[in-house]
Amino acid sequence: QVQLVESGGGLVQAGGSLRLSCAASGLTFSIYNMGWFRQAPGKQREFAAAIAKSGGALYYADSVKGRFTISRDNAKRTVYLQMNSLKPEDTAIYYCAADFTNVRSNYNYWGQGTQVTVSS
Repeated sequence: QVQLVESGGGLVQAGGSLRLSCAASGLTFSIYNMGWFRQAPGKQREFAAAIAKSGGALYYADSVKGRFTISRDNAKRTVYLQMNSLKPEDTAIYYCAADFTNVRSNYNYWGQGTQVTVSS
């Protein structure tokens, strides 16, 4: 049974930073692409960032490029999202996802999400 468990969300002031973590179990972590998605209140879930299974290719939405950094530690079966220069519009539930093939959409496995709230 695949499990993805996010942590690290919380309340932060605009301009601050947070680091999200996602611990994976039940899958061969190193052969899966890993992604972070987010869903703001009243909006559809959107892609934020992804990292290829090898860790060599990184993908970012334009809205977070230059502020967010995705990374992975295959030995710890964990993917991270370092979020800097946070803005109120970054407020959302952040979801971790895993997929063998896809990178920006149509992920197969999902975590339960962690809330990030950025106050102005």
